[in-house]
Amino acid sequence: MRFLKYFTLGWLLFSFSLGAHAADLVLPDMDGKDHSLSEFHGKWVVLNFWATWCPPCIDEMPELERFYEAHKDRNAVVIGVNMEDVSIDILKAFVDDMFITYPIWLAPPDGTTTLGRISALPTTLLISPQGELVGRRVGGITAEMIERMIEKHAHPQRQASNSKKRG
Repeated sequence: MRFLKYFTLGWLLFSFSLGAHAADLVLPDMDGKDHSLSEFHGKWVVLNFWATWCPPCIDEMPELERFYEAHKDRNAVVIGVNMEDVSIDILKAFVDDMFITYPIWLAPPDGTTTLGRISALPTTLLISPQGELVGRRVGGITAEMIERMIEKHAHPQRQASNSKKRG
């Protein structure tokens, strides 16, 4: 029941920022090394904002890991962005316990980013290979949902013709 509530809320809050160019987000990883979105130019980037205290964030981690493993050497990457004030040792232990292998960056817990304010967790942003912010989802996400988001934005003409055929 709780999952259904979060799932429904997430779909209701899902929105797109069509054509918006993503500012180059620069954040440190768990070892203190700065990284930026520009490192992944040419790939889809799934930015997932989360915290260790967030049950829906924890629920979606295996799905994000599955997507990451299927795409990391091809066309997409997942980056988990932790948004809480927690010690690095606790965070590293949590990431290890959850078997997360995708990169983890650290953001201020106030929700302020160069990509806009993150006001709820989990929030997932989709950045195109050209660096445009093309999707935003508040609430839990699955690997299949990410695949559909990418398909929709990778082939917008195909999506439009499929809609016409159904209608």
